[in-house]
Amino acid sequence: MRNPIRFGWLVTALLLSVGAYAGDIQVEGAWARATVPGQDSGMVDLSITSKQAASLIGVYSPVAGSVELHSMTHEGGMMKMREVKSIELPAGKTVNLGQSGYHVMLNGLKAPLKAGENLPLTLNIRISGNSTVKIKTRAEIKPLVVTVTDAPPANNHMHH
Repeated sequence: MRNPIRFGWLVTALLLSVGAYAGDIQVEGAWARATVPGQDSGMVDLSITSKQAASLIGVYSPVAGSVELHSMTHEGGMMKMREVKSIELPAGKTVNLGQSGYHVMLNGLKAPLKAGENLPLTLNIRISGNSTVKIKTRAEIKPLVVTVTDAPPANNHMHH
């Protein structure tokens, strides 16, 4: 090999990439929002593509006391969130949890999620009957978003 250092960097870059692959299943785009001190829960969004019909049946993360799969629906003018036991992954179709009305809920956070860090996740996916695979991935933690209504006024001087 002519340049072992360049090859080493390439291998490292591939291992640290955001996507995770296990056989016929690909996980990409995992992310969560940073949390504020005292906030004990957070959400994770991600996309999963499976070459064969499968189901996401659970998620584990060492940063949370428990992790649940949730659906979000709009009922009677209100958003309702409910725990679900599994999320179907149709063969050959990418399922983006957020766009499909789902998310991963992290409960009992052991520490705040900090922007710029990565959140370790292990996904349990059932394929072909009772066979399951575990896929390890990491979610990028993005900064909190401050909206215009949250920001202080640009000029807070009082005039008489």
